[in-house]
Amino acid sequence: MSQVLTDAFFESLQSATLPLDRAETLPPACYVDRDFYEFEKEALFNHEWLCVGREDQVREPGDFFTTHIVGEPIVVARARDGVLRAMSSVCQHRAMLVAEGKGNIRGFVCPYHHWVYGLDGRLVNAPAMDRTCDFDKKSIGLPQFKLETWLGFVFINFDPDAPPLAPRLAPIADAIAGFDLGNAELASTMTGQFAWNWKVMFENNNDGYHASKLHQGPLHDFVPSELAVFPPSDPADAGFLRFNGTLHPDASFNPTQKAVLPVFPKLTEEDRGRMTFANVPPTLSLVLTSDLAIYLILRATGPETMEQDTGILVAPGASLRPDFAHKLEMIMTSAGKIIAQDMHVDGLVQVGLRSRFAPRGRYSWQEGAQGQFNQWLVRRYQAAWARAKARGGAPAVMAAE
Repeated sequence: MSQVLTDAFFESLQSATLPLDRAETLPPACYVDRDFYEFEKEALFNHEWLCVGREDQVREPGDFFTTHIVGEPIVVARARDGVLRAMSSVCQHRAMLVAEGKGNIRGFVCPYHHWVYGLDGRLVNAPAMDRTCDFDKKSIGLPQFKLETWLGFVFINFDPDAPPLAPRLAPIADAIAGFDLGNAELASTMTGQFAWNWKVMFENNNDGYHASKLHQGPLHDFVPSELAVFPPSDPADAGFLRFNGTLHPDASFNPTQKAVLPVFPKLTEEDRGRMTFANVPPTLSLVLTSDLAIYLILRATGPETMEQDTGILVAPGASLRPDFAHKLEMIMTSAGKIIAQDMHVDGLVQVGLRSRFAPRGRYSWQEGAQGQFNQWLVRRYQAAWARAKARGGAPAVMAAE
């Protein structure tokens, strides 16, 4: 019997949703407990829109890339008809994966027994199945997921009845319209594996409070914590924002403290006087400066492990400049030092969360995004718990609907 999945536990989450001056942090079990992680799959990952990549990765017919989240292998492909689709990459014969990595292909050939699937997921050929009773390849195909693109990002949803994503991101889309991310240029990507809960990373990405403390020094002092602003959001929305004013326009993470790459051409004066942090839980976090946009795609792999895809977006045509690689390296070297500080803290926070002395702490006003994140989470946790009880108890939440 789980010690966490109880009425009392879910009632206790309510205190995390109070106004920030009275709220407390989520219980440590939300970050370390395996039963809670299994519950969380149903509460969040089975029904929310999950970012899996960028359209830039699948521009041409035949382009595909693979990824995975909460144990589900996924392939995203652009078919010959130009339609972008997201599917399970699990062969419907013996569960071998039909695709790995990325590339451009005519179709998916399972390497195990050479079942062949089209780019639209239809089973095209199944060798030596002519003696199998009632076998109809027309009724077989790779399971399909709902797919939606937003500002160039590809989102999927395991829930076929999920409402559209874009309408619930309208406030964020309006706030970051000047970056024109749908037309931004993808400069680089990388993937890392980390030994902490995905929420630890998501919270760190959104925390204005720590910036002037942990990152104190010339690489970050021009973005002081006291200039953090947290626009109001509705927990029913799909995301929320944080703005952080800067001490000078076009601030950028490099030794000059100012933009060295071309500034996104549609930015307003207001945009250029701050850094913007846009959040679409549970998978996407954006850090936007005048000359660079960093996106973080968080992929939970266990209660205390995760992977993250990091991508760099720049203004259209920026990479054509002869000094582009040098100036990007300037930024990423400085950003890398800041990121290393964050990674060190994230790892130690996860250690602390395992302790019997781990608290339910209180918040500073500079942690407004954490309060909004808690409201987003708890609304969904409590709704999933109510669904589980209606079905007869906690075990039901362990399986996808």
